[in-house]
Amino acid sequence: MIRAALQQKAAWNNVAKRFYAQRRLEKKNVLITGASSGIGAACAREFAREGSNLILTARRLDRLEALKDELKQKHNDINVHTLKLDVRKKQNIDAAVASLPTTFKGNIDVLVNNAGLVIGMDPLVEVTEDAYDTMIDTNVKGLVFLTQAILPGMIERQRGHIINVGSVAGKQSYRNGSIYCASKHAVDAISRALLYETMETPIRISQICPGLVNTEFSTVRFHGDKQKADSVYEGLQPLVGEDIAELIVFTAGRPPHVNIADMLVFPTNQADATTKYAKKG
Repeated sequence: MIRAALQQKAAWNNVAKRFYAQRRLEKKNVLITGASSGIGAACAREFAREGSNLILTARRLDRLEALKDELKQKHNDINVHTLKLDVRKKQNIDAAVASLPTTFKGNIDVLVNNAGLVIGMDPLVEVTEDAYDTMIDTNVKGLVFLTQAILPGMIERQRGHIINVGSVAGKQSYRNGSIYCASKHAVDAISRALLYETMETPIRISQICPGLVNTEFSTVRFHGDKQKADSVYEGLQPLVGEDIAELIVFTAGRPPHVNIADMLVFPTNQADATTKYAKKG
């Protein structure tokens, strides 16, 4: 009987541990950039399921408001705040952070630096100044400016987690991707440097690096040509935004002493930035 009682107690302890793990993100304040579509919107849905309060930012406010309505209908116990934000300008970020409601101001638990894009697949000598500026300003400067705005508060409160959405392009350069690869290599370097800069604190720094993900991201790359964008994934099953969002939420939900510093994620039929297997016909 004693053995049976101990086994039952152990079983209940395991149930309790699983329940507690599922609620680690409940009532946490999560700021997500680029939340109007793709990985960002999927992250909003996943964090909402965990009971997190959300600050959703993007340039397209109408999409954010539609997403907010959707989330509030399904999860009426969470707070959702939307902000129209172009991360390329530091003054935009500083103004947006200063405008946050009292419940969020200075109290961000998780920052998901997701906003990013790529324009074209051109040789370096053909990359326009506008394309260069847009990629560097969005992918690098925006991430830096948001981190500068949020990290000091995390350090002051001695808690927080920054999750940067990188890319396999930040691990391996490829033909006709020079500037985009450079921007994602910068994200990789910044993420690694932040690990050193925060290791004496409880702040966690993580980087999630996807391979082929079929989202609006690819359509933007090809200037709105969805047919051309979809052709990249013909013959294989790519990742989708929800796949990466689940991993981001999993990363955020680890116990405080656990930090997933770097995660490289491929669809099954991809081996590196340019090597994939696609079935014909």
